[in-house]
Amino acid sequence: MAREALPVTMRSHGFAQLPPLNRAGWRRLPAVCMAVGGVLAAGGAAADLKEFAHGWLLGFMFWLSVSLGALFLVMAHHLFDAGWSVSIRRLCEHLASLLFPWLGLLWLPIGLLAAKLYPWMSAAPQADPILRARSPGFNVPMFYVVSALCFAAWWAVSNRLRYWSLRQDQTGEVRCTRRMRFFSCVGIFSYAVTLTLAAVLWLMAMQHQWVSAVYGVYYFAGSVWTTLATVYVIAAVLRRQPALKPVLRDRQFYFLGLLLFAFTMLYAYIHFSQYFIIWNANVPQETFWYVMREQGGWFWVGLVLIIGHFLVPFLALLRREVKHLLPWMIPLCVWAWVMHLVDLGFNIYPPIHPGGPPLRWLWIALGSWAFMGGLLARVFLRQYAASAPYPVRDPRLIEAMAFDHSARGSRSGGEPEQASGLPDGSLQPEGGGQ
Repeated sequence: MAREALPVTMRSHGFAQLPPLNRAGWRRLPAVCMAVGGVLAAGGAAADLKEFAHGWLLGFMFWLSVSLGALFLVMAHHLFDAGWSVSIRRLCEHLASLLFPWLGLLWLPIGLLAAKLYPWMSAAPQADPILRARSPGFNVPMFYVVSALCFAAWWAVSNRLRYWSLRQDQTGEVRCTRRMRFFSCVGIFSYAVTLTLAAVLWLMAMQHQWVSAVYGVYYFAGSVWTTLATVYVIAAVLRRQPALKPVLRDRQFYFLGLLLFAFTMLYAYIHFSQYFIIWNANVPQETFWYVMREQGGWFWVGLVLIIGHFLVPFLALLRREVKHLLPWMIPLCVWAWVMHLVDLGFNIYPPIHPGGPPLRWLWIALGSWAFMGGLLARVFLRQYAASAPYPVRDPRLIEAMAFDHSARGSRSGGEPEQASGLPDGSLQPEGGGQ
């Protein structure tokens, strides 16, 4: 594949002007988020347990989407035999490994407070024809069984992919690459099923009368979109470490920005298709979901999502060269986090606050989000420091670094032995915290 000539914009607006990473400051940030967020979340639980349950669900679904999006990126890397993404694969593996046990533990308050989140749990099927028709899936035992199966499937796939990736660092055997491709091939099907089940059970089931055939795809598109923004920021921060400079180059950030642009359009297409089909069918059982969200303050939130979740990032990413500009991309990535939170709130809060967003309870959701983010960031940094910062013996590593070699056009991307020609110190198996 011919190498594309990318605009050299980072030299004037990127990493060349940034000082080395101050790891001490970044290591303190998760603890601060956990402390402040924990106090706010605990205060919210004491003030109003129902509001706390909804705020906790909002934070949980946000961080779940980041980990699920990362798992998809890892599997896509292996399924497409990608070369450019070798440099960010280890970061995505760390994010995906947060699914279990950490996000599983963070789900427990949702399981304990499920009756406050899902009215169907306390409704009588005899008095609700829709619930009676869907009782095989919407019953209390099935809710917990399916939830457990989702986490089990995510753990199985993410654990095996991470295991063989770390083993590849040690041995460089081709068997490791083949096993990762195998688990990605099997895992992508279980991933599609379990992500859809999780989105339906934990989000869509808050209004069990409603149904959407593309709700799982809708959550998936938002998840990968948010993950791409997250990986971009993490890679930009860690790029300031000497160990990552040889492997995180302009092309990685360009392709991350390109995928962010693609998933901006995918999310808009799925959301508009869902709205267009439901509204034109004009079935009250389906349209009530949107009717509720066009009342009061939720109408303005919908406009914010149209402009902020699609129009702003779409226009901001149109130009090719801006995908390298850190002063442009970092605020855009933070904007993506904000829009994803607003989108999740648009799904979660209208049933209990039909008049508009509950601004006076916003501190509970933000506290829950900050606590979970601090905890998961702390685990991420610990895992990053415990292993090599990137797959040091991946056969496509040379291609990821955009070095010329004789096997440029081959399917394998070159052999591990070719890494011997890299600059001294560029391949270090030490942990990322070194």
